[in-house]
Amino acid sequence: MGTTLTLVVLGVSDLAKSVAFYRDQAGFDLQNRMEGLAFFAAGGVTLMLNANLRRPQGSLAGATEIVVAAESVSSRFSELKERGCTFINEPREVTPGSWAATFTDPDGHWLTLFGPK
Repeated sequence: MGTTLTLVVLGVSDLAKSVAFYRDQAGFDLQNRMEGLAFFAAGGVTLMLNANLRRPQGSLAGATEIVVAAESVSSRFSELKERGCTFINEPREVTPGSWAATFTDPDGHWLTLFGPK
C-alpha cells in the first residue's frame, strides 16, 4: 500500500479573507472553522487554512501549487473569473488534450485548474 495524502495545509495572513476566497470565489465547501483554522472538502483531501503558520517576514506563498481537477478548464476558468478570481494565465494546452489555467489566492498561493479544454 502506498502513501495516502489526506491534508494540505496553507498558511494565510487573513483567515476571514481567505475563507471568503476559497468558499465564495474558488468554490470549495467549508467543513469546519475554529480559532485560526478553516477546513475545506477537496475531493479525497482536506484543505486546511492556518493563520498560525504566518511567517514573521516575507511572503507566505512559495513553491506551492494546488492542482484542481476540472471537467472543462475553459468553463471553470470563466466561472471563477466571474466570481472575481485573479488568473495569472489564460487556459492553455500543457500536454496533448490536457489544459491548465492558474489563479492566485489572497496570499499569492497558486491554484491550477487541470483537465480537458
